[in-house]
Amino acid sequence: MKTIDMEDVNPSDEDGGGRARRPRPTFGGGGGKRKDSTLKALVGLVLIGLVLVFGAGAGLSGNLGFVDVDDSEVAVKLNYVTGEREVINTPGIKLYIPFLQAIFKLDKTPQKYLMEGRELRGDNHAPFLTVRASDGSNFWFESLEIQYVVLPSAAAEIIDDSGLGDGFKRDWIRAYARSVLRDEFGRFSAVEVADPSSYQAARERSQQRINQYLQPHGLQVIQIITPKPRFDPQYEKAIEDRKVADQDVERLRELEKQLIQERAQHLAQVEKEKEIERQELQGELVKERKEAEKEAIFVKKGADRYKVQREAEGQAERDRHVAEAEGLTAKYTKEAEGIRARAEALEKKGSVVVREALIAKLASIRFTLVPYNRDPSPKRLEHLNAANDEQRDSAAALQGGNR
Repeated sequence: MKTIDMEDVNPSDEDGGGRARRPRPTFGGGGGKRKDSTLKALVGLVLIGLVLVFGAGAGLSGNLGFVDVDDSEVAVKLNYVTGEREVINTPGIKLYIPFLQAIFKLDKTPQKYLMEGRELRGDNHAPFLTVRASDGSNFWFESLEIQYVVLPSAAAEIIDDSGLGDGFKRDWIRAYARSVLRDEFGRFSAVEVADPSSYQAARERSQQRINQYLQPHGLQVIQIITPKPRFDPQYEKAIEDRKVADQDVERLRELEKQLIQERAQHLAQVEKEKEIERQELQGELVKERKEAEKEAIFVKKGADRYKVQREAEGQAERDRHVAEAEGLTAKYTKEAEGIRARAEALEKKGSVVVREALIAKLASIRFTLVPYNRDPSPKRLEHLNAANDEQRDSAAALQGGNR
């Protein structure tokens, strides 16, 4: 249905020909739907805009929802809503909710605080350390190095005390190191501090004290490296050398007195010991000579007894062997006479004895006779094991008789 509102027609609204312009038609019932679609489009555009603004803000601020924690880093996740803090000491990609949570990283690699030169250069570089010794002289270390690390378990406390990033490098070591080192090394004189054992002890005490101050802030010293100390200008060094020389002279005088007394005591002790040893040796010699004389007499008597015994044993052995030889001579003489008699008897009988022996030998041999017929054209050949066995038995019997 199309309606035209005539009141909206303005007489002035005429075209160039003097005719009134036609009013624009309106369609009843379609205005509400167009308004709803427009509103939805506007809400969508606003949401898209908010997402784009949020993404741009997150990108510009670096809050992208993930952080890569390296092996050399320790991180702390902070929840802005609950205030809860979580220490992250394992490497990898760590996730968080942007603008509600944040992850802050700290460098946990060993740091080096260097005292060297005459100027302050950076957070970990300070001028060289000078120390006033207990005897009033001065000495210094041209290059002193303190190695320290953050305690991963105290990463949250480090951020509270030192702020983000490298704030922990800026204040704490610088605040305590120089004063503690001066106190500990200043306990010694210039002569004592030149002894490596002295400044080793001072270095260990300094490390313990500095750690007592630093541990509440999440830091720990792992090593203090000190070179040999250098001393003050030449005139103070000469005074110190004189003091050292005077002390050495006094010490040598006392040592000389002590050595003289020790020498006299040692000589008296040695003379006494040597006299005792001489008397002991003289007594031992007399005793050993008497024992040697007794031993010589005993050995001589034993040799005489052994000689008599061996002579008697030899004579008895000789008599026994002579008797055995005589008995054997008689025995074998009779056997030879018997053999000679039998040989003479055989010689008288001649060949009869040989025939009798041959007949006796053949009597013990077993002969097996098998009929035999030579076939000029044999049809088959047979091998009889029995015949072969009998032949072997005959051969064995013949060999036994020959033996």
